[in-house]
Amino acid sequence: MPTSRLEVLQNLLSQNPNDTFARYGLAMEYTRNGDLEKAVEEYGKLLEVNPDYAAAYFHAGQTYEKMGREEDARAMYRKGIEVTTRTGDHHTRSELQGALDLLG
Repeated sequence: MPTSRLEVLQNLLSQNPNDTFARYGLAMEYTRNGDLEKAVEEYGKLLEVNPDYAAAYFHAGQTYEKMGREEDARAMYRKGIEVTTRTGDHHTRSELQGALDLLG
């Protein structure tokens, strides 16, 4: 019986809870499955381990928007803009700024 992506990622994280790639994948998989609360929880865990993981700010913000939590989305985008400004990640900074501008 094939193992689901969710199970594979959970297994990887049980072996190494600080695996940021697996944590990001798990958050994305939860989003795909519509489990948005678990997705934002995983983004939060990811950012605790690696606060410079720029894409997590963008996708967490997008997930908060889907949940109708616009203030949380704005906060996530703003924090991501701070991080990407500091790290010099101009591309992701631009995406975060665009998302924040669209949100208003």
